[in-house]
Amino acid sequence: MAPDMELTDEEWRQRLSPEQYEVLRQSATEPPGSGKYLHVDEGGVFHCAGCGAPLFTSTNKFDSGSGWPSFDRAIAEGTVVERPDHSHFMVRTEIVCARCSGHLGHVFPDGPTETGMRYCVNSLALDFEPGAGGQDAAG
Repeated sequence: MAPDMELTDEEWRQRLSPEQYEVLRQSATEPPGSGKYLHVDEGGVFHCAGCGAPLFTSTNKFDSGSGWPSFDRAIAEGTVVERPDHSHFMVRTEIVCARCSGHLGHVFPDGPTETGMRYCVNSLALDFEPGAGGQDAAG
């Protein structure tokens, strides 16, 4: 499935900070423990920093101890796309924004909730809207 939002490399560079560009467009990873949303506990919605699409809610956020914000599910089916990642001599599942294909992080099948999933997301790939819903689409 093609993303709904496609920009040129130059347009992405103008739209994002250099650090956000490296994460969202070059699949970089911010250092563990450095992200501004790691310890956000208030209610709200986390949006893609590249295109503004709603991706996760604080309701589904948990402290995984990994050093990155972690969620047990996306806000709704189809908002996050999973794809194989064989970089760095590992086999992982990359997660990207369905709207703009921005790299968010990776998903692992070791989460503590009933979903069993841990969406490990770079803070640089997110914007936070406090008090905006805070409930996932499932309820």
